[in-house]
Amino acid sequence: MKRPKKERQDKILRHLLVPAGKKISLSKDFDASGKLVKMSKQEAKDTLAEGVKMLAEFQDKLYAQSTYGVLIVFQAMDAAGKDGAIKHVMSGLNPQGTQVTSFKSPSSEEMNHDYLWRCFKALPERGRIGIFNRSYYEEVLVVRVHPEFLAKQKLPEKYKDKKVWERRYEEINNFERYLTHNGIVVLKFFLNVSKDEQKRRFLSRIELPDKNWKLSIGDAKERGFWDDYMKAYEECISNTSTKWAPWHVIPADDKPLARLAIAFVIWRKLKELGLAYPVVGDEQKQRLAELGKALNAEK
Repeated sequence: MKRPKKERQDKILRHLLVPAGKKISLSKDFDASGKLVKMSKQEAKDTLAEGVKMLAEFQDKLYAQSTYGVLIVFQAMDAAGKDGAIKHVMSGLNPQGTQVTSFKSPSSEEMNHDYLWRCFKALPERGRIGIFNRSYYEEVLVVRVHPEFLAKQKLPEKYKDKKVWERRYEEINNFERYLTHNGIVVLKFFLNVSKDEQKRRFLSRIELPDKNWKLSIGDAKERGFWDDYMKAYEECISNTSTKWAPWHVIPADDKPLARLAIAFVIWRKLKELGLAYPVVGDEQKQRLAELGKALNAEK
């Protein structure tokens, strides 16, 4: 990644980062088009290609050091580009050190547990990067937009009251703080696609046969709840962007720029960790030298 100067780095992050405790408006505080970050699509693509190489180097050190794990959370409306972002940003990483988990509607087994249970099972090990395509945040987003889903959850009735969302924000914040205290870095991205751009992408999926499979009737139905989702996202992000696990709002109308922005945030965080290959002691170095001599002496 062509490393932007410090001033430009800070400017880019200011456009993306949600400060802890700040109440946000997605329409007023963030630009889905990405016009505020002045960069051509070709420049974004070229810079991303360099960035992928650098991320691969960081991942190798992360895996070798085996001290930190990285959890990357993606949330978005349909057609915002989550799958494409995962594909392009993570394209150069070693599959052995990366795992992707997509969370769909809870199964009957998952419904018999607390809502974080299935996410606990999918957390990355130390040295690995775990990617959540949707996540436990669905419990304060889709469940909030559709109260009937909460009614079906096997919670005691007293915990299905109006304070359920406030409690879940607190639970999620505590969960993410627990992860960071145990060396799991949490990076959260909301891909902010505009309603007009989602419409354009939906129509493209209808008109192009090769893309028909990408659009379901359910996707189109959820579009009818757009305003409810925006309100749910604003309250969710405002209440769960913390110093230890902040949200980044990505301008998703511009796919190349969105992918670059995600890569940049990940690159910057991995750089801050001070990752390095483990250094062996003198005794181990001596053993390796002896082994090298023995191998060279073989006929």
